[in-house]
Amino acid sequence: MKSLRHIFLYCIIFFSHAPFASEIDNSYQKQSLLAVLYKRTSAEYKANTFQIYISAKSNIDKALIDESWTALLNQKNGYQSLPPAIILDIDETVLDNSEHQVRSIKNGTSYPVGWKEWVSEESANALPGAKEYLSYADSKGIKIFYVTNRTHDLEEYTRNNLKALGLPLDNDRDVLLMKNENGWASDKTSRRDLIKKDYRVIQIFGDQLDDFIPLEETATSIGKRKALIDKYASMWGEKWYMLINPMYGEWEEALYEHCWSCFPEQSDRVDQRLKALD
Repeated sequence: MKSLRHIFLYCIIFFSHAPFASEIDNSYQKQSLLAVLYKRTSAEYKANTFQIYISAKSNIDKALIDESWTALLNQKNGYQSLPPAIILDIDETVLDNSEHQVRSIKNGTSYPVGWKEWVSEESANALPGAKEYLSYADSKGIKIFYVTNRTHDLEEYTRNNLKALGLPLDNDRDVLLMKNENGWASDKTSRRDLIKKDYRVIQIFGDQLDDFIPLEETATSIGKRKALIDKYASMWGEKWYMLINPMYGEWEEALYEHCWSCFPEQSDRVDQRLKALD
């Protein structure tokens, strides 16, 4: 009887101090609530994504006919006779990972917590219009490359997810180029350079500036990043296609001057965001 009283007392003490779900502090993560809702619920987001892929599809035939057409800034000579290819980022460009953001808000967690678990589920949906566009490109004999900063250890999950959605994924060569594979870092330039050796790249898709432009150019101030849009104005909407991602990305890093460690506390980052409004 005495031992039972001890157990009962222990349970009272334990559960009185246990962190219940209602006590989760997700105030910081909730700041992204509108951005996540915009992506998941707005007809406007769906329309925007549709029109990007429809516009890109309408330019494919023109790009195939014009052998001087290239979407790579440094593809200069001897590429005209190469077979055509397109390059796409994956996350928020082909696959929708907003469910991971939902979980982060509810659980009060931040990337990379929960990311590998989400990817391993292989359940991300394709963005509106992506499958139709890719199927058309594939029917035209265009080689499709996915250049992603998902890490190499997630390749099998990523491959399975793409296949489950019926998206084109060739087997005759590696078309899924991951971060940390073959020594590749976050900058995608070296992977684009690898592709250009054998293909004329006619279109590029992404949700971040460095999906198109070397990271050394894009990791800069807010003003200079905007200036890059003007610098390469002739590329947008014809050879380059930017998908909207209000949830995360380089644009947020620019708020912190590309120095996350300079703002270690969540409150510091919130203050920096407020300063950006001025």
